[in-house]
Amino acid sequence: MKNLTLAGIQSALHWHDRRANLAMFEEKIWQLENPVDLIVLPEMFTSGFTMETEQVAEHMNMDTTRWMKQMASQTKAVITGSIVIKEGEQYSNRLLWVTPEGEVHHYDKRHLFRMANEDKHYLIGKKQPIFTLKGWKIFPQICYDLRFPVWSRNRATEAEGFAYDFSFYIASWPASRTTAWDVLLPARAVENWSYTLGINRIGVDGNAIAYDGHSALYDFKGTRLSFAADQELTLLATLDADLLLEYREKFPAWRDADRYRME
Repeated sequence: MKNLTLAGIQSALHWHDRRANLAMFEEKIWQLENPVDLIVLPEMFTSGFTMETEQVAEHMNMDTTRWMKQMASQTKAVITGSIVIKEGEQYSNRLLWVTPEGEVHHYDKRHLFRMANEDKHYLIGKKQPIFTLKGWKIFPQICYDLRFPVWSRNRATEAEGFAYDFSFYIASWPASRTTAWDVLLPARAVENWSYTLGINRIGVDGNAIAYDGHSALYDFKGTRLSFAADQELTLLATLDADLLLEYREKFPAWRDADRYRME
């Protein structure tokens, strides 16, 4: 593992306006003064969090995927964020992980927010992919996933080590529930012996729901390393691999973790 530099972009979004959002994020990406390894964008970054699937959905390898490939190639960084994807007659809230080499991997949101009827409009994700970058094992999550610690449990064995080293949550987490966001992000970091990043949006969406950001990065002890309140801001940080490995060795609480099988 080598140290990993990242940029998480917290921004307001243009409601149901893909072109405007892509142009806005492109400008913010080119404002980065130094190279990074990973650029993280919010949940449904081309549209805002919406149930109006037919208005905003696109197929894989169309406009947004092509834009992400172009940006990844030009910046030499992995770019990730979720969009609404249509396959056949069904829709997914899909996180895309696009590499500078043009590879596209994805994670479909597992926990669909039933209070907004997300479960009635999108397919539930079934797989837990682990992405790799500079020797890091990286676990992607989307918004409501944050409330379910069993899904994100970082299992470890003496033979194989940890399932992941860094997790990130991209979100459209409303201001009315910011306290839960601020509590759960560091909890996921501590209980999983990993760095944990949450990238939320700000502003008001087309349904008059307000978002106040609070994007943050926490280390494996729950210490907040970077934070953005209710403002347009790009979090810049470097994950120190040696510190993580040293902590896991000196404080091996993971050896006492309960063993179970998830159905």
